[in-house]
This record gives sequence, C-alpha cells and structure tokens, in this order.
Amino acid sequence: MTEKKQSAFYPGKVWLDNNEKSIQAHGGCVIYINGTYYWYGEDKGGITISGEHVGCGHRVDVIGIHCYSSIDLYNWKDEGLVLCAVEDNPEHDLHVSRVVERPKVVYNNKTNQYVMWLHIDKSDYCYARTGVAISSSPTGPFEYRGSFQPNEHDSRDFTIFKDSDNKTYLFHSSEWNKTLYINELTENYLNVTNQYSRNFVEQSRESPAVFKYENYYYIITSGCTGWEPNAAQYAISQSIVGPWSVIGNPCVGEKADKTFFAQSTYVLPVEGMKGAFIMMLDLWTPDDLGNSRYVWLPIKIAGEKIQIEWIEKWDLSIFHSL
Repeated sequence: MTEKKQSAFYPGKVWLDNNEKSIQAHGGCVIYINGTYYWYGEDKGGITISGEHVGCGHRVDVIGIHCYSSIDLYNWKDEGLVLCAVEDNPEHDLHVSRVVERPKVVYNNKTNQYVMWLHIDKSDYCYARTGVAISSSPTGPFEYRGSFQPNEHDSRDFTIFKDSDNKTYLFHSSEWNKTLYINELTENYLNVTNQYSRNFVEQSRESPAVFKYENYYYIITSGCTGWEPNAAQYAISQSIVGPWSVIGNPCVGEKADKTFFAQSTYVLPVEGMKGAFIMMLDLWTPDDLGNSRYVWLPIKIAGEKIQIEWIEKWDLSIFHSL
C-alpha cells in the first residue's frame, strides 16, 4: 500500500501520523535539528473524565509525552512516548493521577542535551511547579529530574524561549495566573537563575508563545477562561525581559474575538525561510480531549504589527506573499 502524503495544512481537521492514527501532541512545541522537525506534546488518548470533582472540569489520566518527526512539517512519523507516566507511585510527579502539561523542549549546545520543561501539578492545581527531564537524543527516552517552583513562585502555563545568543528563558503564569514571570535559565537549562521580571501584572494572561524577529520580541497569550475560548493578545518589546507594550488581538476576521475557538501554545520558526513563523494553537474538545485538534496558521509581520488570519488550507509557499 502506498503511504498517503499530505502537502498542506488543514487547520482544525483531523491530522494523522504515518500509521494513520490521530496525532497526540497537545499543548506542545516543535524544534528543528539537522534537517528534521520534532513535535512534542501531551498524549491525551485516554478516557476523558469530567465533573466538578475534577481540577479543571475535564482531564485524562497522564499517559506521557509523545514525539513525532517530520522533514516537511506536513507529514509526521510516530516516534512513540519519550516520557512515560508512572503507574505504581502516587507520590511521583508523573503518576497517572497528576497533571503533566505543555512540554517544551530545547537543545543545549554546550551540554549536548535535549532539555524538556513541563507544567507539573496535582488535580487541584495547587502544586504549580515546573518539571525538567533530559535526553541525549531528540526521540528520547527522557530522564525525569524532578520539579520545583521557579524562584519559589507558583508556575502554571508556560513556555521556553531560546534567544539567538543561546540564552534561554522561562515564561510562566504565576500569582494564580494574575502575572507573567520571565526567568533566565542557568547555562545547563536545568534550573532558573535569580534573574527574573514580573510582567502583565494583574492582567491574568496564560498560554504564552514567544518569538523574535529583527528588532522585536513578540509574545502572544490567552486570557484565563478555562476551556472556554477568548481573545488572544500580543505585546512587543525590544528586551526579552520587558517592559512589554500591549498591542491587541493579532487575530483578524470571523471568530477572531475567540481566537478561532483555539488557544495559543507555541510559535514555530520555519527553517530556512526568513520571517516565516507558524502560530501553533490547540482547538480543545473538553468532553473528549483526545479528539482535540490543532490549528496552525501563518503569522504576517509588518514592523511592530502582526496578524493571524484563518485559512482553511495553506502551505509554506504562502510566506513568499506575506
């Protein structure tokens, strides 16, 4: 049988891997290493549990972090679970009853290690920690190294951003999501230094996605409305640690006020195409989390301004016209 190849993005549609199975990489990220892209995300392929007794109303017992690889961004090979849940120790951060979310992986050029950061929590979301795992290979397995609160501050939704000078930063919602902290990481990327800043104070922003182009850093965030969609917001700065100037909603067109019913998770730079960035969003299905979809859309950049518009079908050639 000839393998069916995909040659475009179809935002919000079912996305199958090389085994014709739905991709399980929610809340994730994509990195590029030596000609190959690696997509990491939460595997939510289990049974969705719903009810008031569940932390955010809906959850899937932890399965682990899934990885997929691709050379063209359209077609993805299943590389399996690279960090697995723990079944026999309820006190372990990775126990099936815990919360393990939003994996972000970054390569450390000095240590030659792939470092994975995670949001680690308990079902009531009061634990609020960051977890760290490492591997010598992008396809794992990753060794879990434990969790902590960065500089003793609670941490929930987050992202990791590696700058052009290889300095790397943790952006995380803190103070019960009311404020966003930006922490510089140590040289080995396994912890934070004591250098950090507080941003968007009392603005309740989460799901940060960060990228840099020419003279500006851009950050796209979501409001805090649980599983319900809301308007995205972006801000710009000429310094990674701020201060940041809020510009507004980057989304335009129909359903822009709800971010096309999706939520920001990561901004992917396309290798070899200057100014080409893909906005990665999750289209959550709270009652059936494993059936949640992905929305990837091109970001249009014009100086300080950016725009994200819904497109039913598109491919990378679009960046030649943006």
